[in-house]
Amino acid sequence: MKTLPIKRQSKKFRGYKEYLDKDRKVPLEMVLIPGGTFTMGAPESEEGSTSRERPQHNVTISAFLMGRYPVTQEQWRAIASQTDLKEKEDLDQDPSNFKESYQDIDRWQRPVENVNWYEAVEFCQRLSKLTGKNYRLPSEAEWEYACRAGTTTPFHFGETITTDLANYRGMDDGEWSGSYGEGPKGEYREQTTPVGYFDVVNSFGLSDMHGNVWEWCADEWHDNYENAPSDGTPWLNGNDNRSPLRGGSWTDFPNLCRSAFRYDDDRRDIHYLNFGFRLVCSGGSE
Repeated sequence: MKTLPIKRQSKKFRGYKEYLDKDRKVPLEMVLIPGGTFTMGAPESEEGSTSRERPQHNVTISAFLMGRYPVTQEQWRAIASQTDLKEKEDLDQDPSNFKESYQDIDRWQRPVENVNWYEAVEFCQRLSKLTGKNYRLPSEAEWEYACRAGTTTPFHFGETITTDLANYRGMDDGEWSGSYGEGPKGEYREQTTPVGYFDVVNSFGLSDMHGNVWEWCADEWHDNYENAPSDGTPWLNGNDNRSPLRGGSWTDFPNLCRSAFRYDDDRRDIHYLNFGFRLVCSGGSE
């Protein structure tokens, strides 16, 4: 697949941009994630980690392309409106709860939310049909590898997190803390923020990997990593009513935004105002 340089913050990342509409007004930016081997999961010493994130194990990932941002409301509308591409699911063209601009930034730049796993898969299938490429949801291993981008800390930017770097609940609530580790408390915005709002990019070129919206993965749910695959493929033959979500969200505490955290509390058919997704592309032609 041909890739072109994308420049951000004086860094260059390989990838490409294509348009999801006939008028070429709705771009999708994909960045190339290089292959490599990483340690998936969290050690017992990591604050807030659980047995769901263990045993730690090495996974070797082949190169793939991943969306620089979560899918936006604008991108969702562009594909959902093309009903001639339908595979199985009808798609609401405007499912999101948050429909107002944010600090004068157009509401369509917010991440789409209120989409379930089946609808996210339908979006991928429609986009694949439109472009001739293989768009899909990431495996859990691909997601964590891409999020970490070579780091081993709880967050790709270090040992802690602040609400100046990501959108999450930065205030205490009962036994739940709005801070993580030695980090400070912060604000609770009570809504999504437009993608790229924080202008924070990991070393693979990805933004919004911590907080904002949970991101669906392709795998079926497993309670821990016993006998997990080591090649980065989606882990199936588990609970096919549930799939992992990754990354935390605007309504969650910082502990849940860690690179290793795995969320499984809802079924694949659930709609919620902090469930979104991010695209992966592999194979196909350019």
